Amino acid sequence: MAKKAKRKTAARRSAGGARGPGAVDARGKTLVIVESPAKARTINRYLGDDYVVRASMGHVRDLPQRDFGVDLEHDFAPTYVPLQNRRNVLGPLSKMAAQADRIMLATDLDREGEAIAWHLAEALNVPDDRIGRVIFNQITKAAIQEAFRDPHAIDMDKVNAQQARRILDRIVGYQVSPLLWRKVRRGLSAGRVQTVAVRIIVEREREIRAFVAEEYWRIGVELTPDGADAAARAGEALKALLASADPEKGLSKQALFDFYAANHLVRCELVEWAGEKFRPDNQAFAHDAAAALGQATYAVAGLKTSERQDKPAGPFTTAALQQAAANQLGFRTSQTMRIAQQLYEGVEIGESGPTGLITYMRTDSMNLAPEAVAAAREFIGGRFGAAYLPDQPQRYTASAGAQEAHEAVRPTDVTRTPQDLRGYLDEQQFKLYDLIWRRFVACQMAPARWQTVTMDVRAECPGDAGSRVGMLRASARKLLFDGHLAVTERRDTPEPMLPEGVAEGAAMFAARVDPTQHFTEPPPRYSEATLVKAMEAEGIGRPSTYASIIDTIQSRHYVELRDRRFHPTALGEVVTDMLIAAFPTIFDVEFTRFMESELDKIEEAHLDWVHVLREFYEPFSERLAEAGDKMVKPVEESPYPCPKCGGKLMYRIGRAGRFLGCANYPQCDHTADVNDAGEPIERKEVDAKCPECGSAMLLRRGRTGVFLGCTRYPECNGTLPCADDGTPLKLVEPDEIEMSCPDCGSPMQAKFARGRSFMGCSRYPDCKGTAPIPEGLAVKRPKAKVIETGIACEKCQRPMVVRTGRKGMFLACTGFPRCRNTRNLTKAERASIETTGYLEAAEPNGASPDPSADGKKTAKRSTKKKASKAKAESPAAAGQGPDAAAAAEADAVGGELGELMKQGCPQCHGPVQLRSSRFGPFLGCRNYPTCKGILKVKGDALKQARVQLGLPEKPAKKEPPKVTDVSCSKCGKPMVIRSGLSGKFLGCSGYPSCRNTAPLPVELTRADEK
Repeated sequence: MAKKAKRKTAARRSAGGARGPGAVDARGKTLVIVESPAKARTINRYLGDDYVVRASMGHVRDLPQRDFGVDLEHDFAPTYVPLQNRRNVLGPLSKMAAQADRIMLATDLDREGEAIAWHLAEALNVPDDRIGRVIFNQITKAAIQEAFRDPHAIDMDKVNAQQARRILDRIVGYQVSPLLWRKVRRGLSAGRVQTVAVRIIVEREREIRAFVAEEYWRIGVELTPDGADAAARAGEALKALLASADPEKGLSKQALFDFYAANHLVRCELVEWAGEKFRPDNQAFAHDAAAALGQATYAVAGLKTSERQDKPAGPFTTAALQQAAANQLGFRTSQTMRIAQQLYEGVEIGESGPTGLITYMRTDSMNLAPEAVAAAREFIGGRFGAAYLPDQPQRYTASAGAQEAHEAVRPTDVTRTPQDLRGYLDEQQFKLYDLIWRRFVACQMAPARWQTVTMDVRAECPGDAGSRVGMLRASARKLLFDGHLAVTERRDTPEPMLPEGVAEGAAMFAARVDPTQHFTEPPPRYSEATLVKAMEAEGIGRPSTYASIIDTIQSRHYVELRDRRFHPTALGEVVTDMLIAAFPTIFDVEFTRFMESELDKIEEAHLDWVHVLREFYEPFSERLAEAGDKMVKPVEESPYPCPKCGGKLMYRIGRAGRFLGCANYPQCDHTADVNDAGEPIERKEVDAKCPECGSAMLLRRGRTGVFLGCTRYPECNGTLPCADDGTPLKLVEPDEIEMSCPDCGSPMQAKFARGRSFMGCSRYPDCKGTAPIPEGLAVKRPKAKVIETGIACEKCQRPMVVRTGRKGMFLACTGFPRCRNTRNLTKAERASIETTGYLEAAEPNGASPDPSADGKKTAKRSTKKKASKAKAESPAAAGQGPDAAAAAEADAVGGELGELMKQGCPQCHGPVQLRSSRFGPFLGCRNYPTCKGILKVKGDALKQARVQLGLPEKPAKKEPPKVTDVSCSKCGKPMVIRSGLSGKFLGCSGYPSCRNTAPLPVELTRADEK
């Protein structure tokens, strides 16, 4: 059995399922490129031996990560670079593309998939006549074969629509975010669509805060037609039943309605009193009416019977699927899209192998293919009978702007029922497929039919001024035909029924009069489902972006999800207010909707994407220039006095969020943490001892919530985890917690991310199930490996140690937090750590060890190392402050370069230092990589920089390439003679728009040599 499984795995890998695509001999074959290994495995089943299927692992190129990458002065021309983590994918793909007879790009059918196909074509540098684009809505044999019979060219309208969206988001992010760094704190970011999503949440929160609850009363009366004695007995029995119920949960509806049926009771609601609508706003009025109803005589004033139909909901769009999965299954939006992607790309189904189970899951259309509707009707007729089949197929219309060429989300084969697949799907996959399958089948079934009965009862109440008349109403309904409910298995709430024998004019008797107090409620906070619904209704974002928007606003700590509801953080509110004040149009809901429609028109109406960006950027750039001066740091006066100096405490924003700081800072340095309501949190001592020094501990608040901190801070950094009230949590080792994954049942492991701990499935990334740490426990975080170096800190002379962060190893001062000096390791220092684990050759003054001392080959010194040496020998290394060191270095350099250095970083205004890249010298911020500001060096300053760095003179300008009489086979422009690493060749004069190349003919080689 094991051998059989091993052979299947090997066959799967040969089909292109491995993460690293691995070049194979593609000569004489067609290379098919998809996004993911799972999709590659499924497609490979339907193609013959003449095809080689490989995965690109998604995007292979993007705008540069550390540069703006958009030329604003030349029609927003983007600069695309290969993604660092896709270089090992592009290499084998390029080799196979050069060998293959034809390349088929089979990426997804939306704009993102079209853009991936275009980037692949550009990165692989393959002529257009060898490339074909194939799209399909479902991964089935028929759909795949039909798509490959009719390949077409890449749709540049789709590509430009996606490209415009990407550039638009880059412009907003890169040009607005630095304003937040200067005015709030570093590391913040602004997004064109994400900011509007946060705005929606913030505005809802302020509606809730401003809401004033209003009191109102309702009066219910339980009536029976069985006489006064029966009513009295039923009233006493009902009182005893309610008294025996759980005080927290109360009596269930089912138990209450069963009691009503057994005692011939019906609950009526008072709707009119003395000829007017009944809705009292005070207790006295309600109790007066209730007392009168206790003495009233009742008679049935009318019975109205009607029949209504309950039509099925339409098939799923992306947004509807996310909402239903959140409400019915408790799935996160990102979780829903991840599982739907798995079902679309293919799941192992026994001997059938990888099989696509649903159609493409990113869609806003409710269209259904005629063959799918026909198959559903045939299935319904055979499984449920003709009565459940409507005369004509049900048709549904999506909202305006939906791409009707797409299809709704549905199963690829309606006969493949959820129960048939139960043994092949994990729990989450089964639940989502079951939801999609039932919704699709139900949408083509007949409506359910209900009989509704409404009874009006007249109450004659005696009083001093004669009779006061009240009107009560009760409703009941009965299911006549279940229709589509037969497949959706809807769990209907219990429905009360009217007592038998009740007729118009019949006398009724009160068993109980029940006045209840109520208050109006504020609008609810958004859940993931309702936020998706709101974004869809407002036209913010698109179906494929909802999940990423929700994830982004949480990862940036602008909102928090508590009890499945979104709460804006203080940081989110401050940033939202500042951005709306500075850019009232850009971050407006109406304008965002307009921009989304303009981006859609690029694809649908062939609108010029450069024109769309230009219309956006011109007013945006004007607001951007004004915003830098108008934005002020978020400081708000609080009602609390400073307990230290008596001054005013001000609300400020720090790394840990909002806090209170004295207005007399720096003369008074008092600060206080605040709760969500803005009230100061008293740093009270708790019954716990510091694990480091044994001192008392205080309740404090940080970026990840409350914690216990030593009272001797900053001399002692001891901390303990605690609950919100300050109760210390029990610290346990990561392997002490035993828990099974809620998704697949595998063991879970304690994991750490962003300062928080959680339980994650041991099968990650195959299973991404998570769970919170059990209540009352906290997991000990494994201590990071610290390597002593013998290097002294340039600022405080304390020892430096090697620590490990998200970006790898770095040198850090042991004087933290008083001294926060850090720097990157040199290559020689890193090599020494890898070989010995200790920088034995390091000098106390911070000089780097010589790798040649260990007998290793001395590397060639690059211009970057020369820049590092210049930094080590600068006045900063002599113990001066960074500003003094920068000024001394600029004075020593002199000339235009020295004056340029005195200007400082254009982003954070910190000191700069001379550096070099393959493009030549430049001035870079000393706070890199925290700040990536640069100053370009030109003219005489450039000459000085080359001398400072020991670079050779800039070579003379190359002769322009020679134009030939040969025409480009792709665009028809003249070919020119160019030089490369392998010699001279012919290249298109239309480069970079056209990248066509060809070998240099012999006759042109001789002519060029002459």
